[in-house]
Amino acid sequence: MTIVPVTVPDTLEGAVILSIIDFFLSIVIIYGISLILHIFPLLNKLGKISDEQLKDGH
Repeated sequence: MTIVPVTVPDTLEGAVILSIIDFFLSIVIIYGISLILHIFPLLNKLGKISDEQLKDGH
């Protein structure tokens, strides 16, 4: 089995193809970051510490 590398031509069509790929990958990255940021409040609820626990020490 031979792996053939796919190259993008150095033309206007190639630039448009790269722009479209970049656009969709940026949406994926932004969505992934939003998922991570959405998890933080849930983690905060799991690690809830009351004032009494803080005053008593460990």
